[in-house]
Amino acid sequence: MEATNNKPAGESAAVNVDFIRDIVGADLRTGKNGTRVATRFPPEPNGYLHIGHAKSICLNFGIAREYKGTCNLRMDDSNPCKEEQEYVDSIKNDVRWLGFEWDGEFHASDYFEQMYKYAEDMIRQGKAYACNLTADQMRETRGNLTEPGRESPCRNRPVEESLDLFHRMRAGEFADGAYTLRAKIDMASPNINMRDPAMYRIRHTSHQRTGDTWCIYPMYDYCHCISDAIERITHSICTLEFEDHRPLYDWYLNQLEVPAHPQQVEFARLNITYTMLSKRKLLELVNTGYVNGWDDPRMPTMAGLRRRGYTPEAIRSFCARIGVAKANSTVKVDLLEFCLREDLNARSQRVMAVLNPLKVVIDNYPEGKVEDLVAQNNPEDPSAGTRTIPLSKVIYIERDDFMEAPPKKFFRLAPGAEVRLKHAYIIRCESVIKDEKSGQVLEVHCSYDPTTFSGGGAETRKVKGTLHWVSAAHAVDAEVRLYDHLFSKEDPEDVPEGQDWRASLNPNSLQVVKGAKLEPALAQAKPWTPLQFMRLGYFYVDPVDSKPGALVFNRTVTLRDTWAKVQKKEGES
Repeated sequence: MEATNNKPAGESAAVNVDFIRDIVGADLRTGKNGTRVATRFPPEPNGYLHIGHAKSICLNFGIAREYKGTCNLRMDDSNPCKEEQEYVDSIKNDVRWLGFEWDGEFHASDYFEQMYKYAEDMIRQGKAYACNLTADQMRETRGNLTEPGRESPCRNRPVEESLDLFHRMRAGEFADGAYTLRAKIDMASPNINMRDPAMYRIRHTSHQRTGDTWCIYPMYDYCHCISDAIERITHSICTLEFEDHRPLYDWYLNQLEVPAHPQQVEFARLNITYTMLSKRKLLELVNTGYVNGWDDPRMPTMAGLRRRGYTPEAIRSFCARIGVAKANSTVKVDLLEFCLREDLNARSQRVMAVLNPLKVVIDNYPEGKVEDLVAQNNPEDPSAGTRTIPLSKVIYIERDDFMEAPPKKFFRLAPGAEVRLKHAYIIRCESVIKDEKSGQVLEVHCSYDPTTFSGGGAETRKVKGTLHWVSAAHAVDAEVRLYDHLFSKEDPEDVPEGQDWRASLNPNSLQVVKGAKLEPALAQAKPWTPLQFMRLGYFYVDPVDSKPGALVFNRTVTLRDTWAKVQKKEGES
């Protein structure tokens, strides 16, 4: 992102701006729109918003906020075949969750009558006509990048006839696809979008807001620019694929007596590794049951990220870091996870949980004794307070934290080795009990040194390994869901010839752990509270499936695993 000293209207502090903010600032300085800055976020309610939409939300609402302007939320509900009230509700919820509030709430359908009248005006001016070519015929006559299109036989239809047909289209006399209303521009234009594009099509489908009032619906290019103009938007910010549509956007507005002529500005859309951001393909995953709905924590939707434990602050930070570019590129998912860890590290309560428990008996610990150890909830935030953790004779540790025959640099528990229990004492492995048939380790017997209490000022020696643990007598059982990337390839579209994008789906994107053991403080854990399971990652109470007495935790993101790096290096050497 380019840094300048341009200042938003009404602010004294310097603001780092991108090329779009440069345009807005220049327009304000030259008085192009007076002192007005008006943006909008115009999603189609045909699915749930995803992380790519977050970039547009932060950009449009951010500009309005910084320049003391306004930002509308407008539902682009001009395609009733795919739109539902559920999606409208989810969009509003997501925008608010991300931290923004709109100045006006509108729907493209609010302007259907006005758009219809504008279309009548264009017919009367000889700039639009009713066409009865089929969709296939229109494609065949459109031409390509090297060949001009061919005019429709309906192009010179008399104005009165086109107007009559348009009225009858609205009245419902014709079947779907029988007619379209097309703009009369230039079939030889080098920009294919200008070759007599369709303005209206017939759809005998009930609309989620207007019911059966309409059976003709405006096409996006016609609908969007007029909606912007009616709302007197100053800067119509959209993604780069609409750059070739800008001449058509301007052409429509130049033909009509609209309240304003917004400026369309394009920016690069967000692409992230290991992530699919096509709503159509995400809907396919939902409909086929590959994921458990739009809010499945593996989904890149705002609802899925929220349920997984992402914070709005982390997403806003990510959008700020990636900036706004003019050329498409792909951002590594590592940056998103970095922003998340950075935020969660500051706000998460530290707790202990054992996902794959191994029983440890501390032989010389007094029978029946329970110590309540005091621990900070978050060392990064002293105001987060403390909690007590019970220690007793029998505890659980992670099974991976014990090896009978450890390799070099394994600083965990092994026969004859010592480790520190987090917040407690140093223990030494004295013996191992194994299953006679399978050879599996059933439990480990240790001794502890009471002079080595953590933080007690009486430590007599240091050890390299510190393990998290849970008292067996006080442990809370829970289900833990370990989520990984939904796709196994950096570019999910990069699949062998003959396969489609679904070949990139990660079969190990979800691992369900039953019988995890958690410290007792988590018995009352509630959603909306980020947690760090020490040495394991950041976790979050699942707000849908978790119930009192049957807790479910989602792994939001992992911690860095230094031991895994050591293993990888040793394997490569």
